[in-house]
Amino acid sequence: MSSVRFSLRPVALASALALHSLGALAQAAAEAPAAQGGTLATVTVEASADASAAGLTKPFAGGQVARGGRVGVLGTQDLMDTPFSITSYTNELIQDQQAQSVADVLLNNPSIRQARGFGNFQELYVVRGFPVFSDDIAYNGLYGMLPRQYIASEFFERVEVLLGANAFLNGAAPGGSGLGGAINLLPKRAPGEPLSRVGLGVQSGGEGSASVDLARRFGPDQSTGIRLNAVRRDGGTGVDDEKRELSAVGVGFDWRNRNVRLSADVGYQDHKLTEGRPSVTPGFGLPIPTPPDAKANFAQPWTYSKERDTFGTVRGEVDFNDSVTGWVAGGLRDGKESNSLSNPMLTNVFGATIGNRFDNEREDKVSTGEIGVRGKFATGPVGHTVIASATAYDNEQRNAYAISGSTLVSSIYTPVASLPPLANLFTGGVLSNPQVTDKTKTSSYAVADTMAFAQDTVLLTLGARRQTIEQTGFNYDSGLETSHYDESKTTPVAGIVFKASKNVSLYGNYIEGLVKGDVAPAFTSTGQPVLNAGQVFAPYVSKQKEIGAKYESDGGIGATVALFETTKPLAFVQNGIYGNNGEQRNRGFELAVFGEPVRGLRVLGGLTLLDAEQARTEGGLTDGKDVIGVPRQQFNIGAEWDIPGVRGLAVNARFLYTAKQYADAANTQQLPDWNRFDLGARYLMEIGNGRLLTLRARVDNLFNKSYWASAGGFPGSNYLVMGAPRTFVLNASVDF
Repeated sequence: MSSVRFSLRPVALASALALHSLGALAQAAAEAPAAQGGTLATVTVEASADASAAGLTKPFAGGQVARGGRVGVLGTQDLMDTPFSITSYTNELIQDQQAQSVADVLLNNPSIRQARGFGNFQELYVVRGFPVFSDDIAYNGLYGMLPRQYIASEFFERVEVLLGANAFLNGAAPGGSGLGGAINLLPKRAPGEPLSRVGLGVQSGGEGSASVDLARRFGPDQSTGIRLNAVRRDGGTGVDDEKRELSAVGVGFDWRNRNVRLSADVGYQDHKLTEGRPSVTPGFGLPIPTPPDAKANFAQPWTYSKERDTFGTVRGEVDFNDSVTGWVAGGLRDGKESNSLSNPMLTNVFGATIGNRFDNEREDKVSTGEIGVRGKFATGPVGHTVIASATAYDNEQRNAYAISGSTLVSSIYTPVASLPPLANLFTGGVLSNPQVTDKTKTSSYAVADTMAFAQDTVLLTLGARRQTIEQTGFNYDSGLETSHYDESKTTPVAGIVFKASKNVSLYGNYIEGLVKGDVAPAFTSTGQPVLNAGQVFAPYVSKQKEIGAKYESDGGIGATVALFETTKPLAFVQNGIYGNNGEQRNRGFELAVFGEPVRGLRVLGGLTLLDAEQARTEGGLTDGKDVIGVPRQQFNIGAEWDIPGVRGLAVNARFLYTAKQYADAANTQQLPDWNRFDLGARYLMEIGNGRLLTLRARVDNLFNKSYWASAGGFPGSNYLVMGAPRTFVLNASVDF
């Protein structure tokens, strides 16, 4: 690698050393962050989760979402001040809905639907019609730090969603997704008041849970905080014979004085899913069958998926003077995965399937780092906020796999349990000792200026990021290099906000997404030779144009509306040459509402209309057809109501609707539309000696509807995933 590039392990180490140095600059104690108060209110955190001076953005009226969130390298911004669409879901919402993972929280967003990774149980999110893989979720602004397939909710204080392309804001997602949006999780911090909470829970299928949440602040001015979260879940789920085991522990640390802020997090998660209900691939040209009963499980009894991850991050920020602030961050993750899977394929309209056995082992060693500076100054009547930053990421993967023949004959309606066949037809590497098969490195630097005109009523942001993506592949058995990719691209941004009044902001943006380019194959799908086989293409760019408006009333209701268009290249062979000859075009309309329109009534919901079109395709065969797995309409509405006359009692309900979607590019295989209704309640009561008891009950999919929730997720794939059955969840926690 050239000497001008920087590897990520040194950057991560340098970040840690820099944080240590920042700590030495401490001179005076800062005031301790104040905790949000309120009679019978859930304890919430306002200490900075990201080591910033501003700390967390304040909750919007109703407390379910925040007033703003992290806008990548631009930092934390108020919703009304940013030219992008952002939503930040609070811990209050996470607790009240008893959300156990990121996917549970994102059910509240009408622009997002959940899918699944290719052949596994990885959570995957379809945002504005494009996938966001769970391993492309950021943790406190850093990619690659979290478990790849499932992230327990105990690790995060907030879930921040930025809708739309974001290569300038966050850099290219290392997993190769993120064209339609970005997800960032904020870790938990110690509040101003001591926190001691224990919880017990149970849900359908017999799963039990126990959790603890402890937090304290120390020092004469409480400048140091530590918070410990731990959870254990074990037992069956609502799906027949499906079982889950989860152990997770997270520790968050923060310290600050007048000019310096430091934070650090360490996490461990051990997650295992046994006999998990798999995805189903429809046979070519077959109609989509009616889904079986919502609880039915057609998994083979010997299948499992397990992952174990340990990770740590550090972040620091120092004010050099009143106008200039610098920051540095770094992180490391060590992850291991082991799977024995069998995903069936439908062979007729009566639900018959064939399948095989697929075993694999994977190890990830990830390091990442970021450094930057932000300064404010004025040139005459124009204010400037200028940023410059550099980032780096390094992931070394070890993989091995073994596949059997397609000998497992079964049915989604009358499953047949089989003994596990020998997985020896196709192998790569040795399962007990996987070798390095992939190295991914990214690095970038970004600059931007946000200019404020007309007494801060007009905000114009201009910037650019130079991104380098390097990827090397190695043979599973010999370890010899098989492919190498090293390309760079510059992605610009332009955004404008016009504050028409104190209640209305109008905005527009142009921004791009960035994903690693393709390598031309040797042959087409029909066996014809490709004339430019082996050609390496530069990272491909998606282009987004968006306009919108944001509104907040004086009485506590907020709303956003957006119109957007995103285009991305499609690669295929034309006249014997492989290249970016086609195009996908996603056009959409989004409406979101949130807040507390009247005292005691909180609302959260919205509508998304999306036209995800294959605009130019190979031979024009599917021009104008819908993209696989992208519904044209998505609708959510949720409400929570404090029952009058019963102190501490609230009920909540949520309705989800998803229109029909297609499982093939020709739009001949159609999934019906589906809807689901969820219901919950919360009761808070004092039980003496300052103790607060919180009881929560919830039932998701109240009417136990059976439905295909999604098709595909991984680009070009069309596997089907069933929606979860009716699931009851009960939880009790005590603050003392």
